[in-house]
Amino acid sequence: MAPIITSIDVDRPAKDVYAYAIDPTHFHEWQKGVIDGHMDGSGPPTVGTRCMTTRRIGGANRSSTSEVTHIDPPATWGVRGIDGPIRAVVDLRVEPITDDRSRLTISVDFTGHGIGKVLVPLFVRREATKEMPANLAALKQRLER
Repeated sequence: MAPIITSIDVDRPAKDVYAYAIDPTHFHEWQKGVIDGHMDGSGPPTVGTRCMTTRRIGGANRSSTSEVTHIDPPATWGVRGIDGPIRAVVDLRVEPITDDRSRLTISVDFTGHGIGKVLVPLFVRREATKEMPANLAALKQRLER
């Protein structure tokens, strides 16, 4: 299946949009269901750095680990899930439109493992397709305050 791709224009410089969008300590502010997030290790993330996220799913808190696959500040960033039944592959791109306006595009796809093989096509992709525009609208609102 094709990835789910969503874009939004934000009235902020690309470096600001990028820094906020890739920081897992802010994910709960703009991503539905996220209650906590952080990067493992100290210093700026690099390829291989692990991103830990906890989401509220089905009445329970579920933790997942992703690994940074590519990073090119302030333009691109990507992670792939490495554990759990549902593993996301996320690619983020920030393009400057003007000095104070940027376009954020996020592409997300999923692979299922175990029960996730059933959940991804029946539930996960459909929910992500509905949530992504709302998530990016929440990010835009936060950044433009």
